[in-house]
Amino acid sequence: MALELRQLTPHFAAEATGVALNRPLDADTVRAIDAAMDRYGVLVFRNQPLTQDEQMALGRAFGPLDMGFKRVKKGGPERLQYAELADISNVGADGKPVARDSRKVVGNIANQLWHSDSSFQNPPARYSMLSAVTLPSWGGDTEYCDLRVAYDGLTAREKAEFADMQVEHYALHSRFLLGDTDYDEVQRNALPPVTWPLVRTHPSGRKLLFIGVHARGIPGMSVAEGRALLMDLLEHATRPEYVYRHAWQVGDLVIWDNRATLHRGRRYDLSEPRELRRVTTEDVAPALESAA
Repeated sequence: MALELRQLTPHFAAEATGVALNRPLDADTVRAIDAAMDRYGVLVFRNQPLTQDEQMALGRAFGPLDMGFKRVKKGGPERLQYAELADISNVGADGKPVARDSRKVVGNIANQLWHSDSSFQNPPARYSMLSAVTLPSWGGDTEYCDLRVAYDGLTAREKAEFADMQVEHYALHSRFLLGDTDYDEVQRNALPPVTWPLVRTHPSGRKLLFIGVHARGIPGMSVAEGRALLMDLLEHATRPEYVYRHAWQVGDLVIWDNRATLHRGRRYDLSEPRELRRVTTEDVAPALESAA
């Protein structure tokens, strides 16, 4: 079967059918998914449960895999089979919810802030692929916005003003905002800040605002001025009419383009297990503009 798409919002995001993700993808299917990602930014695949091996194979079909924030985390037992799989859950090795004040839960709460995975490193992330394994009785949705739509919504004056601006991204900025500051110097320096253009051009040819909670300042502005502007732009990009909210079902697989979108998880009952697994590819072929 061929990939079939049904658009979910007026601006972006589509539900995809006609492809079995638990099997090796041929070159034509990979190209079709790439083209759909360029168009929609977010693809939702329903009823596609994957084993850890299958999810790893799916990620590798689209490029080298990203370790991201694991370069900063303190060592500890891994619950999943592969280091490249991110454990987006509140459960321990026994499958039961951990304490709500545990480092794991506190760290995952940072996922409830609008962000692009691994914008704090070079190369940044390309695609993230999140698989739903276990879900709570309420909450835990994921919201997405398209940064190309956000750019299109700027005034001509704003587009001219922002054309040459740079933005500094730092891995621990979101953690510090939430009071999660218990990191030693080695961890704080494991992923040094990187600087990206505020306005980038996506492979689709569309311009976008490359922002999110990892963005902590604008060179040439005071901390206050830069952060106030970044907050204004984030508020603009995440207007309700620009957002797709995904209500998870067990077996869902959602792919999003970190170069074009932001996302955030929503609150849920931390006394109930919620388990999702994510694999992320690096943006290396082809890459957007190099970091400054």
